Amino acid sequence: MALAFTRAVSPAFASCEVTHVSRKPIDLARAATQHDAYEQALEKAGLEVVRLPALPGHADGVFVEDTAILLGDHAVITRPGAPSRRPEAESTAAALAERFEVHRLSRGRLDGGDVLRIGHRLYVGQSQRTDCAGVVNLAWVAGRLGYEVVEVPHERCLHLKTGATYAGRDDAGRDVVLINPDWIDPGVFEDVFLVPSHPDEAFGANALRAGERLIYPAAYPRTAERLRALGFEVEEVDIGELEKAEAGLTCMSLIAD
Repeated sequence: MALAFTRAVSPAFASCEVTHVSRKPIDLARAATQHDAYEQALEKAGLEVVRLPALPGHADGVFVEDTAILLGDHAVITRPGAPSRRPEAESTAAALAERFEVHRLSRGRLDGGDVLRIGHRLYVGQSQRTDCAGVVNLAWVAGRLGYEVVEVPHERCLHLKTGATYAGRDDAGRDVVLINPDWIDPGVFEDVFLVPSHPDEAFGANALRAGERLIYPAAYPRTAERLRALGFEVEEVDIGELEKAEAGLTCMSLIAD
């Protein structure tokens, strides 16, 4: 059974880092309820949810994707771009060591949200959270594991996967990438079928592949219909309160399949 590693919403969540959105008041109880529903959607998709140790003092701890990259039996522990988040990565490393061979990036800055994997190719965003040294270090580590790294500079959204995510294969057998072409250059992707998010749904390019379905934010119904038209089974969840912290669906779990 595939695994989904998650972490509970911190009591300090309202003090999270925000970069490309304006800070708004966050209802902590509602955010926790939405996160519970998100975990239930993962289980409904056939994944076993494994909660990592809680980090009540770390506002961004729920965003576990930024702390590691899972590549088969290997876990690459990142160096998050916000220095306050480095201890989160160490907590993730300790928890994953029982199940994966752990590798650590030794220099630079890199958030896991900037890493989009399609097969053995890793598209890696260079952003405010991920720098050139981090990309080069990942290329060295991942290259030894049989993965190719393709650098994707961007500056209009927090992470690469804020503006582009891998949806899986459609009914025609094509690898499909959901993308906001205003934020991410479509020309960087090779041998994939690109589906643009609806022009009125700028944050609609973040979908989470879970088992045989896509988990998708309920706030973007027009883009959801585009995905359904390609044959994808879409499970919509409300993450509106979590999105105030610049959350995407992918950032709240580490999927091991």
